[in-house]
Amino acid sequence: MDALYTAVATATHGREGRAVSSDGVLDLPLGMPVALGGNGQGTNPEQLFAAGYAACFGSALGLVGRQAKVDVSDAAVTAEVGIGKQGEGFGLAVTLRVELPDSVDEETGRKLIEQAHQVCPYSNATRGNIPVDLAVE
Repeated sequence: MDALYTAVATATHGREGRAVSSDGVLDLPLGMPVALGGNGQGTNPEQLFAAGYAACFGSALGLVGRQAKVDVSDAAVTAEVGIGKQGEGFGLAVTLRVELPDSVDEETGRKLIEQAHQVCPYSNATRGNIPVDLAVE
């Protein structure tokens, strides 16, 4: 693959530190979620992954919508990223909830979501590695 863009970010002190992008646009405190025994003061890797996946999937949906001449510009994608014990370590699971405009019928919407799942870089990166469920809202 020839990268068209490369994002660079550095995290210090793990889940209770700070994440900063090389251009300084992203500069966030990190905090362990309360559910994992932390104080919840700051964002966490699962929230960052969820935001990135939701945005990327939304763009992929827009691309396949334009190709099919279906307006999905008002669609909203919510990514739920769960973390839990898996074997000796931890694993992730994702649910993508896609809210389509009322003008898109369910069958067309389902097809577009499946197509977006094939072209989205996050979907391609996770395929076969973690479970990803697609839900039409």
